[in-house]
Amino acid sequence: MTYYIYHIPGKKIGVTRDLKHRVEEQQGYGPDEYDIIMKSDNIEYVSEQEIYLQKMYGYRVDETPYNELKFNTKEMNINITEATTTFPCPANKLKGRLMDNIGMSWETDHGDFKINKYSIDWIMKNVQTSRYNSERCYVYNKAFSRFYDNHQTHDMLGGNLSDVHMKDQYNGKCRAGALAPTGVRQEKCNDCDCVSQFELIRQWADERGLYEHGDPKTQSLKLVEEVGEICRATLKEDHDEVIDGIGDAVVVLTNLAELHGVSIEECIASAYGVISKRTGKMVNGTFKKD
Repeated sequence: MTYYIYHIPGKKIGVTRDLKHRVEEQQGYGPDEYDIIMKSDNIEYVSEQEIYLQKMYGYRVDETPYNELKFNTKEMNINITEATTTFPCPANKLKGRLMDNIGMSWETDHGDFKINKYSIDWIMKNVQTSRYNSERCYVYNKAFSRFYDNHQTHDMLGGNLSDVHMKDQYNGKCRAGALAPTGVRQEKCNDCDCVSQFELIRQWADERGLYEHGDPKTQSLKLVEEVGEICRATLKEDHDEVIDGIGDAVVVLTNLAELHGVSIEECIASAYGVISKRTGKMVNGTFKKD
């Protein structure tokens, strides 16, 4: 079996076993619009090189290496184009079909997608009925990839913060949404279908109607209240109350971001992109930028 690493300039680097079907028929590129960077019958080597080259060229890095993907799309006969993923059933019957295919994954120009209970929720909120056939429905791949970017994993390159599900090497517990401290090995949690803490907060708030009926001005005032609680707890050296206050403030910030039409992950990545380049020095316990 021969595997090809192909490059569509300005778009992506990917792996396939069938260039004509994957790149030309599915994605719509002509033979002169892509290059073959490498070919090999060693799937592990090709998978490692794909991710290395994606990082080197600055493209979106696949969350799951090619050799770990399970391409079982024949179960539901989905149709994948550069722009959309189309499901072979009407929208009102899609959830049941998705539930029957939990664990199914597929490759698109915008990343590798997988059906689990959280992605099903997103699909059902964003699915569109085909204009040409009411017995078919679809989602936009770019929008679906944004769900993954914001709610599952951010690559560490380029100033994005990782919120992958990691296990602390000292206790083996799943630490969804956390950044591993220095010296702690990071690894995805394969034992559960957990999501980031930010996503759990959003689900909790959405179920209670906060995003539908909430007011960013009210949440801003709530944030001031929580910051006051943190300050009081700090002055009292009450460690438990400090933890409680910081946690409450993060919840409010997560919801405040959503009410402003952005995700907290985007806000954090934007801030980190600035502070990572900032220089300065410590003055009286405070970092003063140059």
